Amino acid sequence: MGGAAEEAEKRRQRLGSIVTDSSNTTFCVYDSDIATGYGVGAFLFLLSGHSLLMGVTRCMCFGAPLAPGGSRAWSIIYFASSWITFAIAEACLIAGATKNAYHTKYRDMVYAGNWTCQSLRKGVFIAGAVFVVFTMILNVYFYMYYSKATSQAAKRISKTTPSVGMTGYA
Repeated sequence: MGGAAEEAEKRRQRLGSIVTDSSNTTFCVYDSDIATGYGVGAFLFLLSGHSLLMGVTRCMCFGAPLAPGGSRAWSIIYFASSWITFAIAEACLIAGATKNAYHTKYRDMVYAGNWTCQSLRKGVFIAGAVFVVFTMILNVYFYMYYSKATSQAAKRISKTTPSVGMTGYA
């Protein structure tokens, strides 16, 4: 996932060339480029990986209850953090792919005499790759603490002795 985003950054459209056609119209032309495909691929891989994890854990909404304690608290923290970094990574990847596709597939009219053709801002795909890596790390920790909290809950439910000692007072 992160590798595709890094490759998209390497191959992003850097600069278009200014061309004048037969009707004396000046416009920017960008070469076809594979960065858009890499960006969309990274987006889809991250989406499918995150969806798989949320399906396995049932998004913490359905299934066995979590045992109270440290594992439950950490799994909730990593769950929330994972969603935040996931949203940022997806936004960077789709924005970079969209902007790059616009530059490689469409022409911009140039009306000024001294004009440079726009290019995709450097670092958009790298930011996406960094957040993809953060998301993957947080997902691993989330799953680790989630599975620990669910296994502790299963042990506590099967306990038959009372946890609070009762004494008789007359």
